Amino acid sequence: MNQREDAPRAARERDDADAVDARRVMHRTVLFDTVSLLFVLAASVIWLAPEVLLLIFACVLMAILLYDVSARLRGWLGLPNWAALTIVVVLLLALIVGGGWLMAPQISRQSSELAEAVPQALQELRDTLSRYPMLESLSSGMPAGEQMTKQLGSLLPRAGLVFSGVLGVLGNVAIIAFVGVYLAAQPRPYINGIVILVPTRRRERAREVLDELGRTLGQWLAGKALSMLIVGIVTTAGLALLGVPLALVLGIIAGLLDFIPYVGPIVAGVPAVLIAFTESPALAGSVALLFLAIQIGEGYLLMPLIERRTVSLPPAVTIVVQVLMGALFGMAGVALATPLAAVGAVLITMLYVQDVLGDRVPTPSQKD
Repeated sequence: MNQREDAPRAARERDDADAVDARRVMHRTVLFDTVSLLFVLAASVIWLAPEVLLLIFACVLMAILLYDVSARLRGWLGLPNWAALTIVVVLLLALIVGGGWLMAPQISRQSSELAEAVPQALQELRDTLSRYPMLESLSSGMPAGEQMTKQLGSLLPRAGLVFSGVLGVLGNVAIIAFVGVYLAAQPRPYINGIVILVPTRRRERAREVLDELGRTLGQWLAGKALSMLIVGIVTTAGLALLGVPLALVLGIIAGLLDFIPYVGPIVAGVPAVLIAFTESPALAGSVALLFLAIQIGEGYLLMPLIERRTVSLPPAVTIVVQVLMGALFGMAGVALATPLAAVGAVLITMLYVQDVLGDRVPTPSQKD
């Protein structure tokens, strides 16, 4: 009797085991197909429209900056998120509109003069170098003023994120601003949308990684914004004291390009030195020394003080990422290379070094 009852039970257990194995195979197949499809889609977007990904990343950076500033204000005043964010956005708009209203005529005039003066200064430098036999080879390798203008114009399509030209720049800025505000106003739905794609047992870790990414980028942006402001003010004041023409617009350029570590200050110093060279070689040397002193002060005094409370990245890694991103995506890639390097550092540290290797090393936002 027991043998007759055990046979159907064994058959049912085998059927249940076969059903479980079938579900596991189906689950793995669906998971593999889904991951493969996502990989193909991501590779297609990277290959066909990398500028869109850079634009999205720029929107995320704007959102993190707005959220980080509003969070600090929320902590000081005890305001809800929407009220703190509204105050931050209104203050930024007032600063931009007010500053533009006060300085727009001077900036516009100096920008037009700068566009005309740089090719002329470059031509004068070529003529001066050609007078000396030892330096004539340098002058022959320098482009003419008209040729440099054409080369800069050919770089414009690769300098933007999606669009090029003046209207394209305004369009990019509008997209980054609006999307950044929306993301900063309600970040949780977007974070939850990413976390839900992760297996249940790993969702808590996914939230930790996303929180660390936001914290790292927020600290880096805060430190970089302070550095840009100081560099812009000091450069403008120094050029004005030296009597260099177009000091305001050159200082603004220096402050904006300071967003790009190591490369930006060099690019900002070239037009300033060329403009000063049209006045006298001695003034050009003084301007070069000014930019060198500012970069030394920033590198050895300002940035160590800022990085005590923010994020520090290895210089060699930053430069290598800038070179790679510049070769792939042009100036937009160079501009976003450093925050992308910060993202890569967080992901490698948390997902590989900590989770795979088991080494509890600190993340970029943590201090030893």
